[in-house]
Amino acid sequence: MEPYFTTVFGNPSSRSHSYGMEAEDAVLGAREAIGSLIHCRPKEVIFTSGATEANNLALFGAYHAGRDKGNHVVTCVTEHKAVLDPCERLEKQGARVTRLPVSPTGMIDLDALEAALTDDTILVSLMAANNEIGVLHPMQAIGSLTRARGILFHTDATQAVGKIPVDVEEAGIDLLSMSGHKMYGPKGVGALYVRRRSPRVRLEPMIWGGGQERGFRSGTLNVTGIVGLGEACRIAALEMKAEGERLAVLRDRLADRIFSELDEVVRNGDREHSLPHNLNVSFRYVDGESLLMDMEHVAVSPGSACSSGAHEPSFVLKALGLDDDLARSSIRFGLGRFTTDEEIAFAADRVIETVKRLRRFSPLYPGREAIQ
Repeated sequence: MEPYFTTVFGNPSSRSHSYGMEAEDAVLGAREAIGSLIHCRPKEVIFTSGATEANNLALFGAYHAGRDKGNHVVTCVTEHKAVLDPCERLEKQGARVTRLPVSPTGMIDLDALEAALTDDTILVSLMAANNEIGVLHPMQAIGSLTRARGILFHTDATQAVGKIPVDVEEAGIDLLSMSGHKMYGPKGVGALYVRRRSPRVRLEPMIWGGGQERGFRSGTLNVTGIVGLGEACRIAALEMKAEGERLAVLRDRLADRIFSELDEVVRNGDREHSLPHNLNVSFRYVDGESLLMDMEHVAVSPGSACSSGAHEPSFVLKALGLDDDLARSSIRFGLGRFTTDEEIAFAADRVIETVKRLRRFSPLYPGREAIQ
């Protein structure tokens, strides 16, 4: 990225001189890297400021472009707020939104999805992987249902792209949102895949101006960020398989330590259909905020990073059937490219030690006397 901060300063839309053409070549290289990673054509990649903007463009754009066909949108109760909040806004604009429930492990029911589809359904938006519990939705099965009915399929694949294989052709995906910072790229840049053929997806733009990005997203491109996103995609394509296998081993090692040394612990999410680097655990008889505060040098989260400052229990965990107390006692472990065996051992030690210490002061914990 460094040269594009200083010496390569051209505008990729200015093709009349070498500076602009050099910047345009860099942007094209990023499009090709993204296309290679998700199996799409480079011209189908629309650059945005991140996945939130990409989600908004997909939802509002597809809805307003397809109003002549219907006004029904289908999504899920465990989607990211970047999908749920736009859906609420769409309802105020006349849309009818169906929010599918999930099982206690966080999975949607494909029969319920099929039953929800009507002649007025124009868009289904279901995330590829949940940001809190790591659950993977069955992309190919969903795509088969929507394709058979002529309904557009959008997926917020922010947590999946670069972590697990994602193929928009194989899965029948028409719109896909992604973000750079979830795969070690820069913050503030993302992309929306917009299918050009079979079918050609129409979107109503949210930003009007110079007509950049096929007219879907006007504005001068963030070349530096786009170059970083492209490089992150190249690295992910090379390392994703081996990295996923390594992180799954580390995740299971962490879970085994926690469950072997602590009782009254609940693992949230489906174990079989899950991201390899995600572990979400609830600790009964422990206050989640106290747990987070007491674990020095271990970076964990109570839920989504976008709502980690909130005191309300996670709506995702509530959707699984957890009560407020159990949901508040939950933390999410996110393993990454640079996580080591030693860090897993350290994190396990700190969690186990902290939970035992906090439970000594819990009058409700049935094993309190045993750990005094």
